Amino acid sequence: MSNRKMITAALPYANGPVHIGHLAGVYIPADVYARFQRRSGKDVAFICGSDEHGIPITIRAKKEGVTPQDIVDKYHEIIKKSFSDLGISFDEYSRTTSKNHHDTSQDFFKVLYEKGKFTEEVSEQYFDEQANEFLADRYIVGTCPNCGNENAYGDQCEKCGTTLSPSELINPKSMLSGNVPILKETKNWYLPLNEYEDFLNEWIIEGHKDDWKPNVYGQVKSWLNDGLKPRAMTRDLNWGVPVPLPNADGKVLYVWFDAPIGYISFTKEWAAKNGKDWKDYWQRENSDLVHFIGKDNIVFHCIIFPAMMKAHGDYIMPTNVPAFEFLNLENDKISTSRNWAVWAHEYVQDFPGQQDVLRYALLSSAPETKDNNFTWKDFQTKNNSELVGIFGNFINRVAVLIHKYYDGVVPQGDVNAPELQEINKSAKEISGFLENYEFRNSLTALMNLARFGNQYLQAEEPWKTIKDNPEKAAQSLFVGAQIAVALAQLCEPFMPFSSEKLLNMFNVEKSNWNDVETKNVLIETGHKINESSLLFSKIEDDVIEAQIQKLEDTKQNNKKTNPNANPMKEEITFDDFTKIDLRTATIIEAEKVEKADKLLKLTVDTGVDVRTVVSGIAESFTPEEVIGKQVMILLNLAPRKIRGIESQGMLLLTTKPDGKLSFVTPDDSHVENGIEIG
Repeated sequence: MSNRKMITAALPYANGPVHIGHLAGVYIPADVYARFQRRSGKDVAFICGSDEHGIPITIRAKKEGVTPQDIVDKYHEIIKKSFSDLGISFDEYSRTTSKNHHDTSQDFFKVLYEKGKFTEEVSEQYFDEQANEFLADRYIVGTCPNCGNENAYGDQCEKCGTTLSPSELINPKSMLSGNVPILKETKNWYLPLNEYEDFLNEWIIEGHKDDWKPNVYGQVKSWLNDGLKPRAMTRDLNWGVPVPLPNADGKVLYVWFDAPIGYISFTKEWAAKNGKDWKDYWQRENSDLVHFIGKDNIVFHCIIFPAMMKAHGDYIMPTNVPAFEFLNLENDKISTSRNWAVWAHEYVQDFPGQQDVLRYALLSSAPETKDNNFTWKDFQTKNNSELVGIFGNFINRVAVLIHKYYDGVVPQGDVNAPELQEINKSAKEISGFLENYEFRNSLTALMNLARFGNQYLQAEEPWKTIKDNPEKAAQSLFVGAQIAVALAQLCEPFMPFSSEKLLNMFNVEKSNWNDVETKNVLIETGHKINESSLLFSKIEDDVIEAQIQKLEDTKQNNKKTNPNANPMKEEITFDDFTKIDLRTATIIEAEKVEKADKLLKLTVDTGVDVRTVVSGIAESFTPEEVIGKQVMILLNLAPRKIRGIESQGMLLLTTKPDGKLSFVTPDDSHVENGIEIG
């Protein structure tokens, strides 16, 4: 096992914020592992950054009427701050739109090109003649041949989940212009993955059958058994890293070619700032490369990127790729498009100072080998029963009793007490689990030490023995202090904010992990500790109910056929409805109300009478436009004065997407005035 650890976390896609699924499935476990390796004295480079190229970003930019750069600038900052707020300790967090990344990706491509590793192939792709550009699969929409959904994309039908190719769509249309695209020849550069099958079989299937996670190994084996095919490493797009070849205008590197190279380019940035040689981490056999990813990225990190590095010839292969499965939310799949998620930046706002609670809850539910589920009730239980009731309770008892009986000074105790062996045992257990990427088991081992401490204090009862057996009381609190400091040291990878509070509370420095595994005494007799404070606080039901209600509101909003529709107003009874008198009417006169930009004074023939109505429609209509307009009027609305004019009734209007008002009118333009509606 190498002393040098090159640890990467999957690049988050910069077209939206990060949510708890990302945190549980990649970033928090990766951070725990990186922090543990640092504490174990390893030379660690923990690298990540925003993935800022690809079709979804250009689609979002077009929808919002901004540039792709505007989109990635916005979400890069949101994502970066979320990671910082939650204590994700990247050594470098960069972005793929940087010049350094473009240069590194292009250099990598040129090495492969000059070695003859690519094949040039001409294929027919859909082309939008009006937009004058080739269409990526996501820019083509049509009818799904499987379920008949008329809004299926060229790569997938999101209604039935079928994977598609653009040629399979019925009645394909361009999302750019709405026109029917034509097929046009284009040239791209392909990496013949089939030529690397023997290497991948030997390296993974034979070499890692005993030490890689079964979900990763099984997926790679399935891909290899099906046989690999050449894959295009360039695309016809205008957003991405330009292909560094002559006569390649309008072509960029495939996003899954340039994105993993980001790990390398970002390491270069970090190394330059810290006086390191980036090649030590990527090109030396005595370096361990570990990729933390979600299961949807296994093929890219275990087949495509290794094939790229093998083709290049200068790079080491990953030691491990501990991919995680997916985390569900309240028994439903997390979905960015449906807003069914707990967003990292919103959590930090809603639960200030409680970052470690989320880290703990997500680690204890981490989807290590199968999909798992997060619920707010379980989150509350983990906090109240485990963090407050077990961990925090033990720490508080030890600190309070040492201050109460010994003025905050650690009492005399037997340094060879058998109970102290529990500390060494727990540290070794946690270490073993973390080395094997078993984060849930490692967290359980940490909490078991806190449970042991509580049971020990409960059995020893120093608050009783202090009167008739002060030596026993001193011994039990000496041991309690050692366990408390051990927890302060061992919890740092999992709950760094709480660890910092604990180390300050017990007035000790952060130590090497090996010290906790081997030493009996972590805090000496006579050591003065600081005043205690509560580590965790109980989360009340109303706080949890508010989060559940937020999700319920999202669920109701997702049922809307028009996402811009306002929520339904308060219910009325049938008897209330029968009181409403709606009639057809015609506007016969109209004029502006003085000193009121929004108001028109209307004279309306209701069929019952001719009356005056003041309406706030002047920003959408001129007086001339509305004269002769047949409308619907609420006839029996009580009169009220507006700008000194008595208004008798209300006209029915609705708001169009552009913000302009539109009259609700009868289908038949010749309906008589005064006809009741209902």
